[in-house]
Amino acid sequence: MRQGLITVRGVVQGVGFRPFVYAHAVRLGVRGTVQNLGSQVEVRAAGDRFAELVDALRAGPPLSRIDEVVVRSLDGPVPDGFSILPSAEGARTGLIPPDVAICGRCLAEIDSPSSRYGGYWATSCVDCGPRYSIIRDMPYDRPLTSMDAFPLCDGCRAEFVDPGSRRHHAQTIACPDCGPRLALMNAAGRPVHCSDPVGEAAALLDSGLIVAIRGLGGFHISSVEEAAGRLKERLGRPEQPLAVMARPGWIEAETRLSERDRAILGSVERPILVLEKRDPESHAGISNLHTIGVMLPYSGLHHLLFAALAHPVLVMTSANVPGYPMVTGLDRALVALGGVADYFLSHDREIVNRCDDSVVRDGYLIRLSRGHAPLRTPVDLGDRCILGVGPELSANATIYRDGHAVTSPHVGNVRNPETLAYLVETIGKLENWLGARYDLVAHDLHPQFLSTRYARELAEGLGIPAVPVQHHEAHIASVTCEPCVGIAIDGVGYGRDGTVWGGEIFAGSVPALDRAGNLEPVPMPGGDLATRFPERMLYGILPGDRVLELLGTRGWTDLERDVLARQTARRVNAPLTSSTGRALDAAAALLGLCRERTYDGEPAMKLEAAAAGGRAEAWESSLRNGGTTAVIETRVLMGELMDRFLAIDRPGSPAGRRAVADLAASFQANLARDIALAAARVAGERDLSRVALSGGVAINAAIRETITATLEARGLAVLVNDRYPLGDGCISYGQCVMASTLPG
Repeated sequence: MRQGLITVRGVVQGVGFRPFVYAHAVRLGVRGTVQNLGSQVEVRAAGDRFAELVDALRAGPPLSRIDEVVVRSLDGPVPDGFSILPSAEGARTGLIPPDVAICGRCLAEIDSPSSRYGGYWATSCVDCGPRYSIIRDMPYDRPLTSMDAFPLCDGCRAEFVDPGSRRHHAQTIACPDCGPRLALMNAAGRPVHCSDPVGEAAALLDSGLIVAIRGLGGFHISSVEEAAGRLKERLGRPEQPLAVMARPGWIEAETRLSERDRAILGSVERPILVLEKRDPESHAGISNLHTIGVMLPYSGLHHLLFAALAHPVLVMTSANVPGYPMVTGLDRALVALGGVADYFLSHDREIVNRCDDSVVRDGYLIRLSRGHAPLRTPVDLGDRCILGVGPELSANATIYRDGHAVTSPHVGNVRNPETLAYLVETIGKLENWLGARYDLVAHDLHPQFLSTRYARELAEGLGIPAVPVQHHEAHIASVTCEPCVGIAIDGVGYGRDGTVWGGEIFAGSVPALDRAGNLEPVPMPGGDLATRFPERMLYGILPGDRVLELLGTRGWTDLERDVLARQTARRVNAPLTSSTGRALDAAAALLGLCRERTYDGEPAMKLEAAAAGGRAEAWESSLRNGGTTAVIETRVLMGELMDRFLAIDRPGSPAGRRAVADLAASFQANLARDIALAAARVAGERDLSRVALSGGVAINAAIRETITATLEARGLAVLVNDRYPLGDGCISYGQCVMASTLPG
């Protein structure tokens, strides 16, 4: 016989770990106790099969992530039998898992008229349902979640204490008799009296009305496809693609799915998956791109809604202004969505922590949120506790402590007090759950960002260093710390020389990343106006009469063109930029694909959509040696595009549209090739064999694949982030990595 004290660290809260230990101990004839202590689990056990129990704990239940299992000697008697002790305070070394999709067994119970969970929207068990969105504090017990408002009925309590039930110690257990309830309201917030709120909501949707639906992490706005145009009009987003939730058969019929895509779509994370349409022109009212964002129903509520719905697909878009936090409370939703939603389907369970849907494309994360976050990454960044407050756009936060970096779900664009407050709130909660006591605070190099000011004030108050980290260097640090060439291609980032970077090639290893190449710096006439109106960016790249004449044919007045020319020539509010994103925007403007950006990334996304239907032609390289750096001459590429575009007879005709598609594909391909050639040149000069690729432009499949193929053909290994988003959702983690290298 052997006995011992077993401590299990990792993601062991909210995963059914205690009932898992109990079941294995009873099966193996091991006696003792199991207890939550802070964010870890402690087991006191004795028995002939003690070693087998330890092996089982190293594997853990499905949702757990085991960091380590430590076994120490235990003196004294161990009580007979096996019991689960009440939770107590203790070390905070782990974390709870993200919210996950409802499991198949719970769905079967919802569908069964004989089950006491039949037709119940909030059915869950130890293997599924909400976690992050309902927790207030650790350890993960019902009194410390928003389920505390729903005392268990006799039936639920019997399952909760039954070792043979999969709801044994399931903190989210609930049924129609004791759990959260649904209600349907009209636009004024007055109740719609009905026996089946879900069925009534489905009928309203089928009739073409717009319904706001309160889910796990916040409100969605939903409609059938035929009402998508009206929904966009009410939202003031006429061009923005909307995500949809659909039945599996619709997704199979309308999109191009790989086996990897099917696995992602049906995973417990259930993200929005960006897929190519089978017919690029189809479903244009939802998405006028060649792609569409789709997801499967992931909660009991969604399952019941689609069971009652006649339509196979619903628009399911986040009910918040882009860049702002998710709307979670009913009172706020009634105000914020006034004039948008005709009805509201809500529940009475508090959403403690808002959480948007994650977004994935080609296996790479675009938005890190529900199902994927909080994300806990094992990494050795030393002994200091570090906070990374993230970038300005697509922000999140990361806390590093004791060998793990924990990254929050997506927060939004920290350009307003409301989103800054949400960022600070999110950091405070993670800090509490992790027991973090910061030694360093890392922030963006830009001195005027709201997050930079917050980081500096926090650091000053704590008497610790505030560490500025350059945006694109953080991108590369999020991919690897090994010696490499780094390609960081995105929209904007404050550069070390005070200009706007965004097409950067680095060489070295963290933190010593030398800027070894870049896109040619060009003016951004009007600063941020050049982002909103990309024809300004076109003139910044190609200043001269030809562009002014083109703008004249598109409605620019003589005065407007004169001001643009003078502003650019005199460099008045025309900062220099090496941004890849702005070059793509200018190409989209030149080809007439997008003259005004109405949502983030619109011009470049429309360029990609056009390019998907075209054939790329190789042009002469725009790469030159800029002395100590490799420079991609954006003006050369744009000049070639201009020459070819002006040669098209009637660009709006079918033949003209095909020619425009070919030019879009060619511009992307030649730009990507030249970026890769510049990186390959630097790799040869520095004797480096690896290239790290990051940045929002790398989400573009054609550009990413061209860069990768060009580099691999030259014997270089390409590293792309497989845990964090390719865009700015990786920055807070990269900030922590960079800050960890400081001496001290």
